[in-house]
Amino acid sequence: MTWLLLAEAGVPEGGLFDLDATLPLMAVQVVLLTFLLNVLFFRPVGKVVEDREGYISTSRADAKQKLAQVERLEADLAEQLKGARQAALAVIVEAEQEVDRLYREALAQAEAEANRTKEESRRAIEAERESARTQLKGQVDQLSSTIINRLLAA
Repeated sequence: MTWLLLAEAGVPEGGLFDLDATLPLMAVQVVLLTFLLNVLFFRPVGKVVEDREGYISTSRADAKQKLAQVERLEADLAEQLKGARQAALAVIVEAEQEVDRLYREALAQAEAEANRTKEESRRAIEAERESARTQLKGQVDQLSSTIINRLLAA
């Protein structure tokens, strides 16, 4: 029974493409929804994304500048270290030369002192030898005189 009522009622007007007020109303709703989504969601999110991209690009640029500055400072420090090593090497060589010169001077002075002491000792020995010889000569003369006197007295 109900099948028959439905069959008699027929198909309602409009179908797939009804051109009444629904289509423009739906179009206005879509445009309004798009506008609202754009204002309330897409713009703030887009602004946040742009800010982050700006922050990242700024941070990258700063990092690159700092890296370049660090490399430049590292090169400067390496150059200063090289110069300091060369200066230290020059100071060491100069000190070694000074020590060698002082050593040679001290050695020459010690040799001169040794030679002087040796000569003084030789002279002292010679003087004592001469003194002893003179003293012995005197004693020999005295003993000879004593022997001669005793022989003559006997």
